[in-house]
Amino acid sequence: MTPQGQPGTPVLQALADGTLTGSWVLDPARSEVRLESRHTWGLRPVHGTFRQVAGNGTVTADGQVTGTLTVAAGSIDTKNKRRDKDLRSAKIFDIASHPDITCTVDGMQPANGGVRVTGSLTVRGRTRPLSFDAKASATAGEVELDAQVPVDRADFGLTYSPLRMASLNNTITVHAVFTRQ
Repeated sequence: MTPQGQPGTPVLQALADGTLTGSWVLDPARSEVRLESRHTWGLRPVHGTFRQVAGNGTVTADGQVTGTLTVAAGSIDTKNKRRDKDLRSAKIFDIASHPDITCTVDGMQPANGGVRVTGSLTVRGRTRPLSFDAKASATAGEVELDAQVPVDRADFGLTYSPLRMASLNNTITVHAVFTRQ
């Protein structure tokens, strides 16, 4: 809410007035989840895309938001087969035991000209609280959410790094498009 008590963006107004009430499903063809990191002691950027994402959300009549975004950890594609194999192995994501990375959303509030999303992130069986700012927009039957989420992979036990070449600080970039179910 703005200081005057009114929602500060069109999405927040739509949450408050009930326009977005209902069930929503992620459009995987129009959504993208990317991993950004640094390698070689921070000198080289590394970019990867998770090719399989799914999700859903619910907005209640009083504007409460909940939802889930699920990423298939094995769908990571960094354009380097050897690196992708390492990422999928028991050294990092351990996709044989933990095939999914899951973000669970339990709230959304106005923040910094956008929204603050709260919930939890589960990677390799470890769940940690999560809070990040995002830009949100809504049109007829569609909601888009864009965010850059900083993640310290050590929080999830992902510390493998030969010669300590890979950064523990990563960014997950999300472009999520939800359509009314």
